[in-house]
Amino acid sequence: MRKKEIQRKRMMSYFIDAAEKIIEEEGINGITIRKVADYAGYNSATLYNYFENLDHLIFFAAMRYVKDYALALPDYIKGSKNALDRFLLIWECFCHYSYKNPEIYYAIFFARLDNDLEEYIVDYYKLFPEELGNPSEGLSTMLLKHNIYERGDTSLSDCVTEGFIKQEDKSELNEFAFLIYESMLSKVIRGKVNYNQAVKSTMKYIIKATKSYIVKEISF
Repeated sequence: MRKKEIQRKRMMSYFIDAAEKIIEEEGINGITIRKVADYAGYNSATLYNYFENLDHLIFFAAMRYVKDYALALPDYIKGSKNALDRFLLIWECFCHYSYKNPEIYYAIFFARLDNDLEEYIVDYYKLFPEELGNPSEGLSTMLLKHNIYERGDTSLSDCVTEGFIKQEDKSELNEFAFLIYESMLSKVIRGKVNYNQAVKSTMKYIIKATKSYIVKEISF
């Protein structure tokens, strides 16, 4: 990493650390530019040298919470028997971690940012590669995708290759899984369903949807 990039990482880390502290004390909705700048010991003008706006800052602070998921995922799917099993385990792992911090994951995967989210994610892991761990090439590609829909599409591609689903059905199944998750995440945020029930229900409906597209005999 060059000197200029090291300096950028150091300065951004000050602000990200401050935002993370505010999240721990007040929740993600407590983050403001002024608060973060004050916590970090700099003025707001300096913060804007490194972040485009408040949403950009919140996105980078929230990404800290994806670290546990990214590091846990390779072990979580290690025992998968095939691509279809891996697809379901990826979703299950994602549910476990995202429903524990629903507001954080909503801020990441449903953020309204000026640039393509994939650019922000690539930039984040370029600055903090240690938080991505050492996933396989396929997992790395999936983790760098800018939204849940594209992540699911990436993991379903192997299911097509291994003959479990048809290519023409991949997008539809992926959309079903995405809609199930989005609906459940909203319920968790609003306190309509608890963590355990959310994970159980999400996987129940994703498995049910998946079964309707299977063209290759397999037991669940």
